[in-house]
Amino acid sequence: MVSTPLPTAADRMATDVETVAPDDVGEALGRLALVAFDASPVVDGDELVGVVARQDSSGRCGTTDGGRGGRPRKRNVEDSRCRNPTVSRHRNLLLFLLLATAWGSAFMAIKAGVAYIPPVLFAALRYDIAGVLMLGYAAYATDTPVPRNRGQWAVVAVGATLIIAGYHTLLFIGETDPAVTSAAAAVIVSLSPVLTTGFARVLLPDERLTPVGIAGLLLGLVGVVILSNPDPDNLLAGGAVAKLLIFAAAAAFALGSVLTRRIESSLPIETMEAWAMVGGALVMHGVSFGLGESVAEAVWTVEALAALGYLSVVASALGFLIYFDLLARLGPIQINLVSYVAPISAALAGWVVLAEVPTINTAVGFVVIFVGFVLVKRRAIRSELPRLRRLVSRP
Repeated sequence: MVSTPLPTAADRMATDVETVAPDDVGEALGRLALVAFDASPVVDGDELVGVVARQDSSGRCGTTDGGRGGRPRKRNVEDSRCRNPTVSRHRNLLLFLLLATAWGSAFMAIKAGVAYIPPVLFAALRYDIAGVLMLGYAAYATDTPVPRNRGQWAVVAVGATLIIAGYHTLLFIGETDPAVTSAAAAVIVSLSPVLTTGFARVLLPDERLTPVGIAGLLLGLVGVVILSNPDPDNLLAGGAVAKLLIFAAAAAFALGSVLTRRIESSLPIETMEAWAMVGGALVMHGVSFGLGESVAEAVWTVEALAALGYLSVVASALGFLIYFDLLARLGPIQINLVSYVAPISAALAGWVVLAEVPTINTAVGFVVIFVGFVLVKRRAIRSELPRLRRLVSRP
C-alpha cells in the first residue's frame, strides 16, 4: 500500500494562501519573524500578499524542527489554514478568556495576599517561584535559554528593573490601601498600552504621535483621574496616593516595554521573561529589605499560601504560556485587548471573594480609558479588521 505524500508548504501556496491587505504587510512580516522565518512568503509580482507556514513530515502545521529530542526549538506559529478554522476560533477564544480571567483575578489575589504578607516581599516571592518555572520552560522551548551577549542581557536588565520589579513593587504597595479595589487597580493598569504608545512616540525615532493620538493619550489620563475621584480639599484621601502608585506602576511597565524595543536583541521572549522574572525577584528582595520588611511579619495562613500559589503558578507561569501561544496566533493588537477584559474579571473576582463592590467612577474611568486606547491604536485596529472579518466569516 502506497501512502499519499502530505502536502508541503510549497504545494499549498497555490490554494491555501491567507491574503493580506496592503496595511497588513508589517503583520505578515511579523508572523514570519515569530517563526524564525520558517515559513514561505507569497508574492504577486513585487507585492507581498500572504504567508504560509511550513508543514513538517508528520503533517502538523508550523515547524517542529528537531532540536532536542524532537522537541520544538521555538514556539510555533500554525498556519490558520492547516487546522479546522471553527475549532481554532473556539480554542483561541477560550484561551483568550482564560488569560483574561487569570490576569484579571490576579488583582484580587494580590489584594488578598497583602493582608498577610508584606507587599514587596510578597511580590518577590511570587517571582521566585514563577521565575524558576519559566526558566524551565525557556530551556524546553528555545535554543537560547540563557542570554549570550551584552544586548540580550541589557533587555533582561530592563525587563527585570521596570517590567517586573518596578511595576510589581508599586502595584503591590498600591493595593494595600483598602480604598483601592481589585477592579480599580485593574482599570488603572489597563492604561499601559496607551502609555506605551506615548513613550514610544518620545523615545523611538520612527514613532510619531498624531493629534488624534495625543487626544487618546490625554483621554486615558482623564480616565485615571475620573477613577481616582480626588477630593480637591484633601488630595491624599480616598486612596488617591495608592491609585497614583498603581498609575506609576503602569507607567513603569509601559516604559520598560518601549526601552526593550530600543535594544537590538534576538533573545526569545520566553528567555527574556524568565530571566527578567528571576532578576526582578532579586531586585524586589533588595527593595523589601530596604523597606524593613521581614519574613517574620508574614502570617502564613491558607489564604496567604493560596494567593501566593495562584499568582506564581496560574497568573504568572500558566498565564504567560497562554500569552505566548496567543501572541503567535492573534498578534499584538488583539492580545492587547486582554487588558480591557481583565478588569471585568478583576471586578467579578473581587466581588465574589472579597465582597468588593465596583464604583460608578471605576466603570466610567474604564470606558474613558478604553476609548483612549481605540484612538491611540486606531490605525493598527483598522488594519486588523479585514483579518478579523475573514476569521468570523469562515464556516
